[in-house]
Amino acid sequence: MTSPITVAPRRDYQTFLDFPFANDLDTLHADVAIMGTPYGDPYSIDEMTNDQTNAPTAIRRESVRTSDSLDRYDFDFGGTLFDGKDIKVVDVGDVPGTVRDLSGHYARAEAATRKIVGKGALLITMGGDHGIPIPLMRGLEEIGETITLVQVDAHIDWRDDLNGVREGYSSPIRRASEMDHIGDIYQLGIRAQGSARPEEVDAALAYGSNIVTAYEIHSNGMQSVIDRIPEGGHFYLTIDADGLDPSVMPAVAGPAPGGLLFPQVRELIHGLVNRGKLVGMDINEITPSRDVNSITSHTAGRLMLNLIGSAVRAGYFD
Repeated sequence: MTSPITVAPRRDYQTFLDFPFANDLDTLHADVAIMGTPYGDPYSIDEMTNDQTNAPTAIRRESVRTSDSLDRYDFDFGGTLFDGKDIKVVDVGDVPGTVRDLSGHYARAEAATRKIVGKGALLITMGGDHGIPIPLMRGLEEIGETITLVQVDAHIDWRDDLNGVREGYSSPIRRASEMDHIGDIYQLGIRAQGSARPEEVDAALAYGSNIVTAYEIHSNGMQSVIDRIPEGGHFYLTIDADGLDPSVMPAVAGPAPGGLLFPQVRELIHGLVNRGKLVGMDINEITPSRDVNSITSHTAGRLMLNLIGSAVRAGYFD
């Protein structure tokens, strides 16, 4: 018997918003699939099971506050979540890791992504650190379209390697730039310092990456960025929690003042949904032990609901 590539969520099998648990991806029938990817590619032994691996559990647990009930009116998208339509959302659980195979979970995450998007479902993923989008973006090749990558982050994540590791949380956008099915890249909310040296910035600009600082967005508005993205394409959105201001998402390892605010990222999600086809989104780099009143997990859940609610209204599942 073949082992599943995802397993049940932790803590009494609580799923996000108590949506049905469905990890038989070969027979998946869903409009939206929610998946946890707790593990990245660590730079040191201390990062093998850092607290960010607990983020999918924290977001699921906090979902009891994210939405009181699916029949409640939600002013974020102007009605109930499903707007009276027959929409099926499932939680496929977490991509498991094993100490005997430190890279096997990346292969499983890619395989799960290929199965989910191959079935036509919208994929929403909870990390884990920012290395986890690498296998997810590889799996997007299954769609057969050029994908425009949109990143919300304080950092450009363009390192080629760090400590000899090429698929860790400092490198996801560099790795994406090497994928044939990834086209334009928009990096939003960039500010302060990260792992990037001048040569990484030069490499990003040489690729043609559109680097938009948080300050530019504060001055000109998120719509000014959305208007720069060509209409009618296929988009993927990766959100690093430190891309938002620490007042909005305090549970991060590298807080930087001046980040994006919830209304701006909400506007980005709705804008991408209505500008073309947003095929998936991940939220990562949440460190639950650093949270304040679970604000970060709650905010992540609200962003996930805004994607589902706006996609329903844009006719994605009609």
